Amino acid sequence: MFPNFKESRRAPLNPFGGPPLEMNSDFGALEGDALGLVERRYGDRGLAVSRERYSSRNEAGDIVCTANDGDKIVGTLSVRFDGPGGLHADKLFQEEMAEWRAAGITLCEFGGLAVDKHSHEPKRVLAQIFHLGYLHAHRRARVARLVIEVNPRHVAFYRRWLGLLPYTTARHNPRVDAPAVLMSFDFATAREQIALLGGRPELLSTSRCLYPLFWDEATEAAMLAKIT
Repeated sequence: MFPNFKESRRAPLNPFGGPPLEMNSDFGALEGDALGLVERRYGDRGLAVSRERYSSRNEAGDIVCTANDGDKIVGTLSVRFDGPGGLHADKLFQEEMAEWRAAGITLCEFGGLAVDKHSHEPKRVLAQIFHLGYLHAHRRARVARLVIEVNPRHVAFYRRWLGLLPYTTARHNPRVDAPAVLMSFDFATAREQIALLGGRPELLSTSRCLYPLFWDEATEAAMLAKIT
């Protein structure tokens, strides 16, 4: 298990001065309260998620990241690494995935992303759970490209707030019984934005993205040291 990490209480990365989040990550399948949050949030959107439906691959090597506000999980994200069994996205987007692999590009997938709609600051939770996933995938494991499957209704959100780009039209995803679009970016793009904007929440309104709510350089370095 990776060590827990808590934002500094002296200078929380929150422009409104809210309580710090405790960030956790560990190897294994999505389960417990984190799975419960995914089921609730996906259910709110009319998506059919169950433990049996969701687990269509060996998840032993996945990393489940969580954000805790006190004793409550308010955000979760799973980092899935490519391997012999492939990724969830291969089931719908095999051709696109094969092209990246043929070019020698290493891939990982973020899935099981859910943020409690009643959390104090959902955007901050999303930014920091995404940042933790990025640290595991790119800075620790040196993966080059991220892929995610996104409902068409949310493509504009992920494009604007995180810079992910759509690479396909919508296709039906039987795991959640809903359409999905393949979105992706090179992690180097995220790294540039984090270096430029991370830890500068005052720029949130003008930058029109979530990167000002990511950690600053010093906090990122401290977190990276704890997971490597």
